Amino acid sequence: MKVALIDAGGSNLGSVQSALARLGAVVRVARDADELTGADRIILPGVGAAKPAMDLLHQRGFATRLQNPPAPLLGICLGMQLLYTRSAEGDVACLGLLPGKVEAMRKAEGIRLPHMGWNTLKQVRRSALTAGLNEGAQAYFVHGYAVDDPNNTVLASTHGAKFSALVQHGHVAGMQFHPERSSAVGRQLLINFLEWSP
Repeated sequence: MKVALIDAGGSNLGSVQSALARLGAVVRVARDADELTGADRIILPGVGAAKPAMDLLHQRGFATRLQNPPAPLLGICLGMQLLYTRSAEGDVACLGLLPGKVEAMRKAEGIRLPHMGWNTLKQVRRSALTAGLNEGAQAYFVHGYAVDDPNNTVLASTHGAKFSALVQHGHVAGMQFHPERSSAVGRQLLINFLEWSP
């Protein structure tokens, strides 16, 4: 399995690369759009802010190439948010592969922002991406922005308000949490993505 890991300036690039290598994937860090050629899977990880990440995706040709991804695509954390039409973080236009706007998470009593730590995943609809996932499974989150996408949500979570934790439409998917930091649950979800046949 050949995986192209897009370098969009995110600090989690190395940890995602290591997690995939442990699963036996052949990982190539893609620093321009031409390096997506021949990949069986494409992953867009990200930690940081939407605008500088989108600027980099435009500069390196990814924004255009990903309008028609040549292989199943997974966005992780900020990478998932960049799949949507727009982000309130910097009020920036994103890739537009999924309709919707990423919004700042709302403050509420007893809720700390940004959302950092383990949280329960709730199944909203069935998907091959969640095979082997037990009820009450938890994943590790680090984010201050989120999207509530009723049409494409597979897994949801709640931190003050409900938000999409795993989304999927066609051969495009996103995980708001960090599978590479989510122990056995994250490992299973990455395996599912590598074996996925949308």
